[in-house]
This record gives sequence, structure tokens and C-alpha cells, in this order.
Amino acid sequence: MTTVTLGIDVGGTNTKIGFVDKHGRCLASKSIPTGADEPFSNFLSNVFTTVDQLKEEAGEVDMVAVGIGAPNANYYNGKIEEAVNLKGWGKEVAIADLMEEHFKVPVAITNDANAAALGEMKFGVAQGMKNFVVVTLGTGLGSGIIVNGDLLYGHDGFAGELGHINVVEGGRLCGCGRRGCLETYVSATGIKRTMFELLADSNGTSSLANKNFDELTAKDIFDAAEEGDELAKEAFDVTGEILGKALADTIAIFSPEAIVLFGGLASAGSYITEPTRSAMEENCLHIFKGKTRLVVSNLEGDNTAILGSSALAWQEYEKKQVNA
Repeated sequence: MTTVTLGIDVGGTNTKIGFVDKHGRCLASKSIPTGADEPFSNFLSNVFTTVDQLKEEAGEVDMVAVGIGAPNANYYNGKIEEAVNLKGWGKEVAIADLMEEHFKVPVAITNDANAAALGEMKFGVAQGMKNFVVVTLGTGLGSGIIVNGDLLYGHDGFAGELGHINVVEGGRLCGCGRRGCLETYVSATGIKRTMFELLADSNGTSSLANKNFDELTAKDIFDAAEEGDELAKEAFDVTGEILGKALADTIAIFSPEAIVLFGGLASAGSYITEPTRSAMEENCLHIFKGKTRLVVSNLEGDNTAILGSSALAWQEYEKKQVNA
């Protein structure tokens, strides 16, 4: 019988669920609709049914813990609190307690960026590191901060919101209601906004000139850059410069061994990493220059998010083993 943890990654549209062994092998997985506009009880029932199906698919497994990555997830109290993209679930749901009652194993929850950091530390590019920062570059910008081998939660469970540090006074309106947040410039949505600003200010030509905002994707901008579109390349340069400056400030606070870029925008490779690295080093305090590596996640495939959530579960299980 194989010992496994269950990883659950809750997204606004879909939720990914899978069994992961201690080596990071996903033995069985499935994606289900989250049902963010439906009652939370519907979601729980769907998860329980899906886990039963996965047990049949995975064979003989011993599930010892459950880890959940979710928006606005609070590690301390096990709740999802005021998640704007899970409106049907109400102000808060005690998801960890309810799943622990059903599965009869330890259940822990944290946000998706924190889960990504734990996944990198256990299974990915940050193995062996004790001080690093993961920056998730998706629709928004999230971050998970590891200090002395432990995830930084802060006093309320919500530490590590680099996406909402102010980088441009009075800048772009953010979904949080404030202006100038980092994620409005550095994210899949942010680079789209930058691309449209460049198109508006340019007399040059671009293969993206006829795209409307809803049609345009970050992948379109990457593809255009690959084909030599100078404005698309500039969009990445602007994005990387803003990110690099913010990371220089982050280094001054945490002095991490590495900063790991994770998520869709990170797959743009040197288009995002080179301007980011250059701006980061240029703006670093002199005592930190050359000390922090900028790397891209090496976790790939459809089960990446499950690995992060399962890493949280493995961490909780191992803690209990040590304290037993």
C-alpha cells in the first residue's frame, strides 16, 4: 500500500484533486467544476465523490493528510474568508474542519501562492533551500515567502501579498480597490494593459494592433515577441523592469537565496527573466547585489497545483510524526 496525501487546488472555475506520494508522483487526479456561484455544500459533496473515484483509480493507497490551496485561505483557522471569486460560498467557510470530519485525517489549508512555495521546496527547484520567495504570475500576482525553512504566515495568516504593494502612486486601478498595486502591472492582465498603453502611444506597427482587450492574451504577446514584434518585446521589458524593482525591495527585507518565478507569465522565459534580473540587480542595495538568484519553477504539467497543495499536507503529516 502506497502512502499518499491528497492535494486539492481550488480555483474560481475549476478545482484539481489528486493523490501524491512522498516523491511527488501524482498517482491519480481529476479536475472538477468549482461551482463558485452554488452553495458550498454542493462543492463538498462533489469533492467527496471524486476522492472515492480516485481511490479506485489509484489502487491500494493510504491517505494520511489533506492539503488545500485556495484563494483567501487562512492557515490558522482553516477557513476561506471573503474570496471574491467564490461568491456563492458566503463570507467564510470552515473547509478544513469539514473535510477533517469526513476524511478522518489532518487537513491544512493555505492560499495558492503559499502552496506553490511549499511545492517548490519539497518537489521543485527550491529543494534544499531555507530562504526563498515564490512569485506566482497568473491572472494576478501572488507570493509565498519561506523564512528559515518555514512558510511566513504573519499574525493573521495572510502575510506575503507582494501583489498588493504600491509601485505607482495613483496608478492603475486594482481589483482590491486601491491604485498602483504591483499585480496591475506584473501579471497576465497587467501585461495586457501595458500592451494597450504602448499601442495607444505608438505610431509604429504591431501584429496585435487589431486585437481588442478581451481577445488579447499574454500568450499572444509572447507569440508576437517571438515573431519579432518590437512593441510586444517592449511590453515584456516594461513588465520585467517593474517586477525587478519590486524584487529588489523584497530582497532588502528578506535576503532570500532565490526568487522563483512560477505560473503562466514565467513561461515566457528570457523575455521576462532578463529585464527582471537586470532591474533587480541594478536596484538592489549594494550588500545584496549578486546574492539572490532569479530562477523559474521546474514543476511542469497539469498537476503542478496539486503538488503544491499536497506538499502542505506532507508538511503537516511530517510535523505530527515528529511530535508523536
